[in-house]
Amino acid sequence: MTDHRTDLTLGFVPLADCAPLIVAERKGFFREEGLSVRLSRESSWASLRDKLVCGLLDGAHMLAPLPLAITLGLSGPKTPMLVGLSLNLNGNAVTVSNALAAEMAAADPEGAAAGSATAIAAVVAARRQTGAPPPVFAIVFPVSSHHDQLRTWLAAGGVDPQRDVRIVVVPPPQMVAHLSAGRVDGFCVGAPWGDVAVDQGVGVMATTGWQIWNNAPEKVFAVTRAWAEARPDAHRALLRALIRAAAWLDRPQHRPEAVAMLATPEVLNAPAASIAASLVGRPGELMVDGLPARGPVYHRRAAGLPWRSHAAWFLAQLRRWGDLPDSVDIAAAAAAVYRPDLYREAAWDLGYPAPAADSKAEGLHDGPWVLADPAGDVALGADRF
Repeated sequence: MTDHRTDLTLGFVPLADCAPLIVAERKGFFREEGLSVRLSRESSWASLRDKLVCGLLDGAHMLAPLPLAITLGLSGPKTPMLVGLSLNLNGNAVTVSNALAAEMAAADPEGAAAGSATAIAAVVAARRQTGAPPPVFAIVFPVSSHHDQLRTWLAAGGVDPQRDVRIVVVPPPQMVAHLSAGRVDGFCVGAPWGDVAVDQGVGVMATTGWQIWNNAPEKVFAVTRAWAEARPDAHRALLRALIRAAAWLDRPQHRPEAVAMLATPEVLNAPAASIAASLVGRPGELMVDGLPARGPVYHRRAAGLPWRSHAAWFLAQLRRWGDLPDSVDIAAAAAAVYRPDLYREAAWDLGYPAPAADSKAEGLHDGPWVLADPAGDVALGADRF
């Protein structure tokens, strides 16, 4: 039965990539789409997941692989989910404590300077010789791009993530406190928390998500399949409002205003300067389209399309690390959850172009490239692993 109510509650976790929800509310895009939206700041990804699945939230800012895991019964109660919008690309970073940074520089100066995990491998070997415990790294949730990127980075440097280090879960806003207190040696988290650690003088950014995978998918907007089927008009209106917010965010002249919105106590409750580091950029860092390469991309270069090739990559990582049975059909699982057709409908309502393709090559391009598409050539960003 179709539900025509337009009063909605959407959840978010305090990170820079929740910005489309904040902007859509503050700039009136939800209201202009006929919706009355209340935003709910959640303390952790587990809390957000549980509230969405049990119906306390209508939709949510969510880790990109998490709706896949929920649908497959790999995280919480098995519940079919839908993703009609990717909220952003990029934004993550691996930050280490000052003490671990010094160990890395002493054990492998070249690797440490290059942002390579070979320096972590050298630290692991040195600690093993003295009987010292292995480094402890924090991630935001077991099923997350952060976990995938951290493990990918470590493995590329010769570190076995399941044997050579210890990986623990810490909610994003608590990362800096844990690093400062010495409870973890490093963490992988989305903006702005790596920059907060750097600006507070308690950590060093060892590498960024951009360096691990250029323009990697990071967060999505997720709803349960049952909710989307009961409220198709509200879902489409939500997607339109969020697409409008994403397009607004990717105009460089709007980023300072977005920083001010995000810095408030009810959103990130973080220093504006640290938020601006990833949204506006620091002096001398790599810029793309007038914005920091490592920072969130919300709309440019087809960032909003929930590419099924992204979903397939996440599922392949779950299988790589032993968390996805061989019996699961990756292509079918990706198609059931990631719905680029829903994005296209909402984008076309607004007059925005949207690729007709559902998937694309991943990891092959070290610079901007053009996807030949039936709907017209699509300019895309680098996607090098």
